[in-house]
Amino acid sequence: MTTAGSSWAAARRAARGDVVRGGARAGFAARGVLYLLIGILAVRIGLTGTNEQADRGGALAEVAATPFGAVLLWALGIGLAGMALWRLSEALFGAAGPDGGGAGKRALSGARFVFYGVSSFLVLAFAVGDRGSGAGSTDRQSQDVTGHLLGLPGGQWWVGAAAAGFLGAGVWTAGRAVLRTYRKHLVWDRMSKPQRRFMDVTGIAGGVGRGLVFGAIGSFGLKAAIAFDPKESKGMDDAIRSFAQTPAGPWLLVAVAVGLVLFGVFSFGQAKWRDV
Repeated sequence: MTTAGSSWAAARRAARGDVVRGGARAGFAARGVLYLLIGILAVRIGLTGTNEQADRGGALAEVAATPFGAVLLWALGIGLAGMALWRLSEALFGAAGPDGGGAGKRALSGARFVFYGVSSFLVLAFAVGDRGSGAGSTDRQSQDVTGHLLGLPGGQWWVGAAAAGFLGAGVWTAGRAVLRTYRKHLVWDRMSKPQRRFMDVTGIAGGVGRGLVFGAIGSFGLKAAIAFDPKESKGMDDAIRSFAQTPAGPWLLVAVAVGLVLFGVFSFGQAKWRDV
């Protein structure tokens, strides 16, 4: 075997090793903490109308305010880095399962690697004192990015494509939750009946709640593209608040918020029972 071949085989073995698998589980736990806090903040907004920020920045501010906030922020950032590393290994060598080596699966893992890599960087930057990185309103950030894209040639199409991506991701996320496709990624045969019920309840409700938020972000993005107005774009915080403006009122916002809490809990279950 050539030196390059030996190096590739060693990298493949490392990708299947305990370090990468441990990083994946730490990543699911970190994601769970963030969604749990975002959901709790959103519940408080729905019940009291508080001006708290129901997005990543709000969640990080909550963590930073705890007695061991600095340590927890580092743990979250490192956990998300572990998730990014695992997704990179899937993109390079294929995911676990019989269909994990397909081009589509690898491309999706590559996109997730970028997402979690950026998320980890922002959280770690926040941990070292750059409060403008991990915090900051996602609504303002969304409007800034939308305004920049609209200023490019064909800007409306760029914004529309990104918005359609969010909208599609919302439908895809909620649909997969309802169809319970997450089961094939779990060690389902080794789980007890109560454990399976726990993952079904949190997986379905959590996935639908998360999908609704993604869908709302996408719908506002489409409005921004059509109106050629970045102010129509909304990040996670304003997208969550928008559910209170529906005929169902604040109770729909609370229902979506509870869904986000349950998605956080579901992520903890994935940290334990996901086949990585």
